[in-house]
Order: sequence, then structure tokens, then C-alpha cells
Amino acid sequence: MSNSEEAAPPARLSAAGVDLEPSARLKEAEAGAERETWDKKVEFLLAVIGFAVDLGNVWRFPYICYKNGGGAFLIPYLIMLIFGGLPLFYMELALGQYHRSGCLTLWKKICPALKGIGYAICIIDIYMAMCYNTVLAWSVYYLVQSLQAELPWTRCFNAWNTDRCRQSPANGTLPAAGGGASNSSANTTSPAYEFFHYAVLEVQHAKGIDDLGAVKWPLALSLLAVFFLVYFSLWKGVKSTGKVVWITALFPYVVLFILFLRGITLPGAWMGIRYYLTPQWHRLSDVKVWIDAATQIFFSLGPGFGTLLALSSYNKFNNNCFKDAMITSTINCLTSFLAGFVIFSVLGYMATVQHKDINEVGTDGPGLVFYVYPEAVAMMSGSVFWAIIFFLMLITLGLDSTFGGLEAMITGLCDEYPNMLGKHREIFVGFLLVFCYICAIPTTTYGGTYVVDLLMIYGPGISVLFIVFVESVAVCWFYGANRFAGDVERMLGSRPGIFWRICWNFVSPLFLLFIFVCSLVTYEDLRTKDYIYPRWSILLGWAMTGSSLACIPAYIIYMFLATPGSLKQRFYVCITPESDLELNSTLVPAAITSKESESAAAPTAV
Repeated sequence: MSNSEEAAPPARLSAAGVDLEPSARLKEAEAGAERETWDKKVEFLLAVIGFAVDLGNVWRFPYICYKNGGGAFLIPYLIMLIFGGLPLFYMELALGQYHRSGCLTLWKKICPALKGIGYAICIIDIYMAMCYNTVLAWSVYYLVQSLQAELPWTRCFNAWNTDRCRQSPANGTLPAAGGGASNSSANTTSPAYEFFHYAVLEVQHAKGIDDLGAVKWPLALSLLAVFFLVYFSLWKGVKSTGKVVWITALFPYVVLFILFLRGITLPGAWMGIRYYLTPQWHRLSDVKVWIDAATQIFFSLGPGFGTLLALSSYNKFNNNCFKDAMITSTINCLTSFLAGFVIFSVLGYMATVQHKDINEVGTDGPGLVFYVYPEAVAMMSGSVFWAIIFFLMLITLGLDSTFGGLEAMITGLCDEYPNMLGKHREIFVGFLLVFCYICAIPTTTYGGTYVVDLLMIYGPGISVLFIVFVESVAVCWFYGANRFAGDVERMLGSRPGIFWRICWNFVSPLFLLFIFVCSLVTYEDLRTKDYIYPRWSILLGWAMTGSSLACIPAYIIYMFLATPGSLKQRFYVCITPESDLELNSTLVPAAITSKESESAAAPTAV
């Protein structure tokens, strides 16, 4: 069946060929017909690509690839993609498209007692909005500071510089003050490093997470600008988001390609690329390499955040979500690979100019994009131009991802509470973003970077791994992998092959369990090179983790206690999709069946 055909979907059959839900399927199709859809298929693809391709593709993958064996790392990376990440990615796209629901309402159609997964996702998305938008605010601040004749992180003679500041040979070799240490001294710092820490963050005015200091208002205003951009991209749903992603999803590729061409022409670029790609085959025997490959694939593709469910729920029923999964996941991985060339060509240039080894100039995380790469940019001719397009790229990369996370929560809540929230989406989105902005204010203080680190580690981290594990088990073992394969067959006209069913049933849950267990086993309390977090802050971090995870058992207990009937009837109602309850009336309490018949014309959220 082609995607253009609008034939009615065939009835859902059991393994014995019995129609499982003749009336429910019709009601579901009627409900789906009223749901808004993407104006163009390409807008959906751009939205998914924009969500999956984020800052982690630039600041995490290249360094992890280099650290874990260079070109040899691509072997475990691709294996984890094929057997772990891709099946989960495909599964979420298909779930959202078939059931046409967000992360809350979806579970009533799969396993009602697990609707707590949806609430857990909403809490995680709030944490992500707080820290991720702050990182975008840093990028906005850098962009504004780049609009001058000379980049402010080029030289050491600024009010924020310390005696340890030393300029690179490309920009001069004089210290900021009368210290006599050489440029190679381990105690020296670069102008770019000091600009980020002492001019942008101003961490010197904070004593740690115990004493964050005052709000830095330029950062607070930058954060407000980010939330304004996010609001006017999300307020109208896919109608507005679908237009914005033409810029936010495509512009980073233009910049990456320009930076790639510039990077490979720099002196020492190919030395950096050799470091990036030279295979170290012995590293494949290191379990840590496989853990890093699995973790990178999982967090890069982004199942579990509710975004793939939300975005695909606005597709047409017979859209080819299998092809979409193949296209978007491939583009995501190729983007990570291309980003490695962009980053390591510049690191090779820095190492050549500064007469250092790659290990001495490279790092991962925010430091790579906020002081390592800017330092390299400051050495180039036309540095202001390169800085402007680089930070514009970071902003657009990040906006797509924050769109996705917030849209997951907005779609989930609007679907679950259509009368209270769905009909007033513009107002709801406004109040939600104001709430997130107020919660994020501590990240704009002088010690805000400590809060950002805490949110990044304990906000999603282990929580989202466990959530997707439960989601995978629920779909494949409670709802049934064969039943899910039948749903895909109704949409696409062909049943998923044995490979996908085996992955959904066994490989994907084991893949998630592997990452989750390894994350727990290798866990270490949060600390940085210069700061050890106090014990109370670690406990606070685990409380954030628990705040989302607790939603799952809490809702199971709530639904079991709130459901009328015997223990057997309660258990049956809790784990059975709503559309199947009518098939076994002996196990459904009369109170529920009468309630369903009364509300069939206008169903409301539980």
C-alpha cells in the first residue's frame, strides 16, 4: 500500500485470525481524523532530525569516538545502533503514529496502569528545559559578545582576566600581568577559558552550590530570549513548529559544511583527523567502550523523552514510519561523524599552533564548544564571522531539541486534558514556559553552572533509561509484540520482519537493561576538576531522579486502589487496553462498563 492511499485500515486480528476490536478501531480512526497533521511530510522529518541532532552530536560524539578507539569505535557504535537504538526509535515512531496520542493518553491504549510513565516523562522534560535552555542562553550571550571588532576572548588584558592568563602564539604570547610562567605551564589558562568562567558565568563570585550568589541579569535576559523563541515556535502546535524547523534543522548543516571546509584547510588539520579516525583495535576488548557506544546511541536518538511519540502522532495514519526511522537515524549518525571532522580538524590546528599534543587541547561537554573551539576560532582570520555562525549553529541545534522535549509534554497533557488544556493551547504553553523560566532562574546565578551540571546528570540520566526499559517491556510483553506488529501492518501494509520482532521482544529490553545496570555499577558522585559537590546536593540530585521514577509505581497503586471490583478484576483492568475491556465482560466491573457507555460519545481523561 502506498502512502498516498487512504484505504480503511484492516481489522485487528488475534493469532487465530479473530477480530479483536471491531468497534474500537472505527472510533479510533474517527478520532484520528480530527487530529491536526503536519502540512508536509518533510516538516515531520526535519522536526525529528532536529530533535535527534543536538549539541551532543557536536560536543560528545567526536570526543567519545576518539577516546574509545577512533575508527574502531564505529564497530560497537553501529552494532548498538542496529540491535538497540534503531528498534526502539522505530517502535516509538510507530506507537505514536498508530495511536495518535501523546505520552499520557497512549498508555490507556496499551497498559493503563503504566500511565505514570507519561507523567515521569513530563517531569524529566521540565528538568531538561531548565538546564538545556540555559546552555542556549550561554550561546545567545556569546553571539551578542561576538558582534564587535575583536572577539573578547582573544587577549588577556581584560578586567576579568587573572595572572594565569596566557595567550596562544597566534594571538601573542604576553601574560595578562607580570607573571613569568611560560605558555606551556600547567598552571596557565587561555583567554577563552577565562572568558567563559569569569566573564560569562562569573563563577568567581560564587562559593559553590551552597552559595550561588546573585542572578546575572544578562544571562537571565538571554534565557528569557530563548523562552520567547521557544514559545512562538510551539504555541500553534505543528503548524508553527513545522515552519520553524525549516531554519532550525537545516541551518546547522549549512554551518557544519562551511566549518568542515574551513577546518580541513587549516595547518595541522589532518593530524587531528588522523587522531579522530585511526583505529585502536585493542580497545574493542574494553567493556567501557561498548557501554559508551550503547549510551551514545541511546541518548543521541532520544527514545524515552516522549518526543518521538508526540511528533509522529501528527502523521497521517498510513505514513511510512519505517522509512522515516531509517532516514532520520542514518542522518543523525552521519551528522555525528561529520561533526568529528569539524571538531578534530580544528583541534589539530590548535595543537600545531600551540605545539601541544591533541590530548592537551581536547575535551568534551560544554567546555569544547564554549572555550576550546572559540579559542581556535580566535586564532583564525575573520574570527568574528566564524564565531557568529558557530554560535548561531549552536542555538539552532539546541532549539530543535528543546522544541521536541517541550512538545512531548505539551502534546501529552493537551491530549489527556483536551477541554481544560487542549482548547487553550496558546495560554497553556505560555503558563508552562513561564513556570519553566522561573524554575530555571537559579541556573543564571553566578554559581548557575553547578545547578546545570546537577540537572544534566540527575534530571534525565538514569531515569529515562529505566522509563524506556519499562516502556519496552510493556509494549512487547503486556501489549504484545505480535499485536504491535499487527498495528504496524495496518499502517504500512506489510508486517515487520522477524528481525524487528526479535529485537522488540528480547534484544531491546536487554539493551536497555545493560545500559541501566552499567550506569548504576559505574556511578560516581558528581564532581568536577575543581569542585566536589556537597553530600546534600548529591541527595538532592537523587531526589530529582526519584521524583520522576516515583510516578510509575505511584500511578500503578493509585489505579489499582481506585478501580472497583475484585482483585482479579482490578488487575485485569489495570493491564488491559481500554479497547479490549468489552471483550471479557466477566472480568470488567459493572461500574466501569456503565461509565464507559455513558461517556462513549465524549471520553474524558482518567
